[in-house]
Amino acid sequence: MTSYNESARSLPIIDRVDVLVAGGGPAGCAAALAAARCGARTMIVEAHPVLGGIATSGMMSHWSGGTFSPMANEFQAACHAIHWPVEDGFKAERHAINHEKLKLVLFNKLDEAGVIIRTHTFCAQVIQEGNTIKGVIIESKSGREAVLASVVIDATGDGDLAAKANVPFRKGRESDERMQPVTLMFKIAGVDYKTAIFPGSFESLVQVPKGEIQDLARKILPKPAGHTLLYRSTQNGHVVVNMTNLIDIDGTSAADLTKAEIETRRQIPKIIDFLREYAPGYENCYLLASAECVGVRETRHFEAGYVLNEIDILEARVFDDWIATKNLFNFDIHNLDGAGLDKDGVQRHFRSKGHYTIPYRSCVPKEVDYLLLAGRNIAGTHKAHSNFRVMPICANIGQGIGVAAALSVRHGIAPRNVDPKDIQVILKEQGVEP
Repeated sequence: MTSYNESARSLPIIDRVDVLVAGGGPAGCAAALAAARCGARTMIVEAHPVLGGIATSGMMSHWSGGTFSPMANEFQAACHAIHWPVEDGFKAERHAINHEKLKLVLFNKLDEAGVIIRTHTFCAQVIQEGNTIKGVIIESKSGREAVLASVVIDATGDGDLAAKANVPFRKGRESDERMQPVTLMFKIAGVDYKTAIFPGSFESLVQVPKGEIQDLARKILPKPAGHTLLYRSTQNGHVVVNMTNLIDIDGTSAADLTKAEIETRRQIPKIIDFLREYAPGYENCYLLASAECVGVRETRHFEAGYVLNEIDILEARVFDDWIATKNLFNFDIHNLDGAGLDKDGVQRHFRSKGHYTIPYRSCVPKEVDYLLLAGRNIAGTHKAHSNFRVMPICANIGQGIGVAAALSVRHGIAPRNVDPKDIQVILKEQGVEP
């Protein structure tokens, strides 16, 4: 037998909402919060046990970039307002993430706004009539259920629902569809902050007693690992490590993701041994915790009304239909062939004319109505994506798209017919300016 025909069955419709957000990462949380604050009855569905995506389950070290993000700033401020004894007397860097605080903050923020939260739940399929999305089929320990929604926001990162709705897409780099490497973040303890080094980019070259740390990593660590990225945490002596690396992984393949979880975890002991021998301040470091899942940087790029490109970013373009503003980062393309920065990436020598905006058109998929994109799955080139994929920018996109979805419901029109000027009026009231 090569195939099995599953019997048709009736599914219980467990809810009818105005806006359903698939994916609880920074983009999804911002979208759900924005939609709910605009009066839309909103549900968020997340496969992991907690909200936050890579910021929490992925154990990301910090909020990246020079972006002004009202939502990301709100989340950070709420985390900083929580005082736990373990942090007494230690001043963390402003953008460092306390993963446990952020999990609590996101639950609290969304709950206070009236968002219906479903974790441990996977968005299995769209409910679709022709080119119109009517809702989502979810699956969990509770079984297979249906949720009807006036507007669905795909904030899954990989665009899982948009793909199931047959929105056209490509993967990865335009020339060959190869995608950026994946990484399993982990945290170590026992680091002497007084003597420790903290190389924060591929181009951070640090001389240590036995040589230059990036050069040593390339020579000693098992390929495709081979770079040193170390970030201060929110507790003294703790460091978040971004050094595992695996190339040629398709983040939309369960088989590939399983391989990535296994192989990156096998790299951790070797990385710790390397740090203990070669990195000052790390002589007594040890593994404290690893992320719940690998971080996937790039998969599907969907077709929409406009494909954001690298020139738009370099020129700091302000689009007439902006829904996310004051975005600033570099072309953070991890080497598709191994460790370090890719030949097409630019970090230290990145030059742009300033902050750029995200156009609404890039978030409205072709051919399918009542579906919006939020986060790294919007329409963009491989190089542009390496810039807008970072969490504060994704939160900015989510905020704009959450407002757009709420206005679609309020006015009884398809999202593609929502006037961007109306979105901008509300965003300006929330502190967003071009």
